[in-house]
Amino acid sequence: MSSTKQPWGNTVDVEFSDSIAFVYFNRPDKKNCMSPTLNREMYATLHALELDDRCKVVVLTGRGAAWSAGMDLKEYFRETDNESDAFKMRIREEAAAWQQIKLRNHAKPTIAMVNGWVFGGAFTPLTSCDIAIASDDATFGLSEINWGILPGGNVTKSVADTMGQRDALYYIMTGETFDGKKAAKMGLVNESVPAKQLEKRVRELAKVLMEKDPIVLRSAKEVFKRVRYMDWETANDYIYAKSDGSQKRSGGEFRNGAMKAFLDEKKLKPGLDTYKKDDGKNAIKSSKKPAGAKKSKKK
Repeated sequence: MSSTKQPWGNTVDVEFSDSIAFVYFNRPDKKNCMSPTLNREMYATLHALELDDRCKVVVLTGRGAAWSAGMDLKEYFRETDNESDAFKMRIREEAAAWQQIKLRNHAKPTIAMVNGWVFGGAFTPLTSCDIAIASDDATFGLSEINWGILPGGNVTKSVADTMGQRDALYYIMTGETFDGKKAAKMGLVNESVPAKQLEKRVRELAKVLMEKDPIVLRSAKEVFKRVRYMDWETANDYIYAKSDGSQKRSGGEFRNGAMKAFLDEKKLKPGLDTYKKDDGKNAIKSSKKPAGAKKSKKK
């Protein structure tokens, strides 16, 4: 990575630990509401982390009691009401640039570590993360209907893709809140764990992701997100092309080593284990999930 000045340190903060970049919404006094300034800083931060060797996994979380309470009503809405249409569109584009594009298509695995309140506009970056783990006592709410607007900024799209029709419509229309356990049950997040176990579980999951071939892992998530909107024939061709391309880009060392460990050395059970090369020796890491985590049940 170049030695240019780091783009975070104001409304966004970053801490590095064990090859994880913990990216914080850093407005705890505002419940981490997303302002135009935060949107610009978050885009620049995520963009920089793609080339930062200190980061193998991105974890998005919040300072204080909130993950993010959504868009800043004062700075994002009221202060722009009398601006030109072009200005308003620029503000919207800056929000979408990181929430719907950069984060959703990030080069590295992304995990939402949901530590507190998640309201309104925050549902979009939540669902743009590859994986989401919530605290049991986190509070979620599609609160837009409570003050007379629709869930915009692709919030409606994000819940339609994750929660199922009945649950999504219920919370869109009532504005009622729900907790982490309910979020997991509906498929909005992958798991819900007690607050004291949240960071530990996220670190465990980040470690699992780091053990995969990073190029193939990136391709795998890109393929999933794109084939959902393809017909079967197009998807089949696209998957083969991406698979061949990922092996070419990675050099195939991970795949070839795993094949040798399974077929020749009889040391690997790929349905249960992850191949890991360590100083020329094959080490096997179990992929079994720790007990106690609550799995989501998508409808």
